[in-house]
Amino acid sequence: MGTAEHREKAGHGPVTIAIVTVSDTRTPETDENRKYIERRMTELGHVVAAYRLIKDEPDQVAAALDELVTLPDVRLVIFNGGTGISPRDTTFDVISRMLEKTLPGFGELFRMLSYQEVGAAAMLSRATAGVYKKTLVFSTPGSPNAVQVALEKLILPEINHLAWEVVRK
Repeated sequence: MGTAEHREKAGHGPVTIAIVTVSDTRTPETDENRKYIERRMTELGHVVAAYRLIKDEPDQVAAALDELVTLPDVRLVIFNGGTGISPRDTTFDVISRMLEKTLPGFGELFRMLSYQEVGAAAMLSRATAGVYKKTLVFSTPGSPNAVQVALEKLILPEINHLAWEVVRK
């Protein structure tokens, strides 16, 4: 079965998601990434079931992921922030250890798209994705442009297909 057939079987129904912003400085009121993701998902008929704003601390990242994958119907968790290489950036390290299956193509494509916009600085991104406890997990940089690129060019075009793939037998 090819990609077109998979997309057809996946349908176009709503996908329930959770959003996690990883930041030492943002507040719920200043979190533009959450507002953007929530608005786009809702516009397309998807459901935002949970939102967390956490510090870039390994225990907080792991706890958020463990909690959100247990929520009923949540099929996708989007983390934004903490993917760089500074000493404070631990999100990638925690998530990559927890993923049971990885989607290396997400990070590769994200960096390719980012390169077209920011040049060689794209290599500093450790955007990643995969599956944890039958839930899709995406981790993007925290810049608003990075979130928009990841969502519009990679996640949204395949959201139903991805959600269907992780639960089919």
